[in-house]
Amino acid sequence: MGHWRHIADQSQGSSDLAFHASVNALAAAGTKAAEIDLIVVATSTPDYVFPSTACLLQAKLGVKGCAAFDVQAVCSGFVYALATADSFIRGGMYKKALVVGAEVFSRILDWNDRGTCVLFGDGAGAVALRAAPAVGAGDRGILSTHLHSDGRDYKMLYVDGGPSSTQTAGFVHMDGREVFRNAVHRLAEAVDEALAANRLTAAEIDWLVPHQANRRIIDSMGRKLGLDPSKVVVTIERHANTSAASIPLALAEAAGDGRIRAGHLVLMEAMGGGLTWGASLVRW
Repeated sequence: MGHWRHIADQSQGSSDLAFHASVNALAAAGTKAAEIDLIVVATSTPDYVFPSTACLLQAKLGVKGCAAFDVQAVCSGFVYALATADSFIRGGMYKKALVVGAEVFSRILDWNDRGTCVLFGDGAGAVALRAAPAVGAGDRGILSTHLHSDGRDYKMLYVDGGPSSTQTAGFVHMDGREVFRNAVHRLAEAVDEALAANRLTAAEIDWLVPHQANRRIIDSMGRKLGLDPSKVVVTIERHANTSAASIPLALAEAAGDGRIRAGHLVLMEAMGGGLTWGASLVRW
């Protein structure tokens, strides 16, 4: 089987990809766009410096007046955005949220750097969340999310541009060996933290949906958890690394083909530039 990655047309921005993913997510949830009162978009490749990609998405969806903003945690962005929306809903501020990961990484790749450019692709994925009463909801929903970062290690994975430094978008630079070494132990710690917080064991996990960065990291996490490879959702061969979009894209694929079903315990984990990392446990 060949390896694929998708590259957005030059006329498409992250908000365009986010729009299509959001339409699909809303349809799957049986939710109308007008019902959404919070939009959180995770992206490192916004259409503009400002306004936020979330505001552009809001306009494309025809939603008026709701809160909309971006979250920037690179490949961990979707986990960060999910935690953000979950906190707002738990706090009672909002009832229905749209959480999106959307990236057009092809615009920040140095196509002469073959060690980096071949690893990434463009894409978007989305989920719709809604508040549910504590009584009667059982233990379904987002059980907990655990977020971490360490800015001291930013040079392992960064883009060498920005409005206040070079006034250019810049290109991705990565020390692959160091990223791999850090990912394995930091992700393992976050996963252990999530399981311990919910008094669950690795044996109870139905699906591991990892950030699709590197097959060796994915396989290593599956082994650490003692999971059968069939319980690990892998899309990297078809999508490559789509940064914040990779987990929701993998979720969409596994839920869409019937693998992930109601009641399943789903573990998501990611590490990205920042460095940022985190894990989220969800009862589907």
